[in-house]
Amino acid sequence: MNEKDINAAVDYIYTQGKQFAQAKAHRVYLDEYRKSLKSILMKRAIADGVAKSSAAAEMETYADESYIQLLKGLQEATEQEEALRFGLVSAQARIDVWRSLEASNRTMDRVTM
Repeated sequence: MNEKDINAAVDYIYTQGKQFAQAKAHRVYLDEYRKSLKSILMKRAIADGVAKSSAAAEMETYADESYIQLLKGLQEATEQEEALRFGLVSAQARIDVWRSLEASNRTMDRVTM
């Protein structure tokens, strides 16, 4: 592992950190919006007379195309967030390995002097 690899890992963390934050914010928003959409769709199902109970309204909500599309969007957002997170974890691991190697080299230098 050389200095170029370490610098690339640090640069990756710096540049991808913001993208990770944006991806996480998007995923959290979709997760929270899912609750709002569920309430909206349940309320509509009851108001339209499609459902007579909360359980029936919930069943209608889960079958609604807009709810299914939201779930697909949530799946994609989670995948993007996790891919960025694992990239950042990997870059940090490379830096940690480099630190350990450098510490070992310093120890070896002291022992051989």
